[in-house]
Amino acid sequence: MTAATAGTLLVLFLPFLLSLAGQGGMAKMLCLMTSVLALLLSVKEYAAVLPWSIGMLIATVSVWERIRQRRMV
Repeated sequence: MTAATAGTLLVLFLPFLLSLAGQGGMAKMLCLMTSVLALLLSVKEYAAVLPWSIGMLIATVSVWERIRQRRMV
């Protein structure tokens, strides 16, 4: 596997990897599904942008909620 392929896979699965730091199983599953969908749609140019963006939004909210809960305790 070349470095470019590994970098592309890392970027495409970044929402899922970020959601692992958050809380909630549903967020992790949704991010995994959006990452897989982004991988499948990445064959066409710019087709993976929407699922990747939605996955990043879900992962960011999940991590933000974990940080907010820790701050309140």
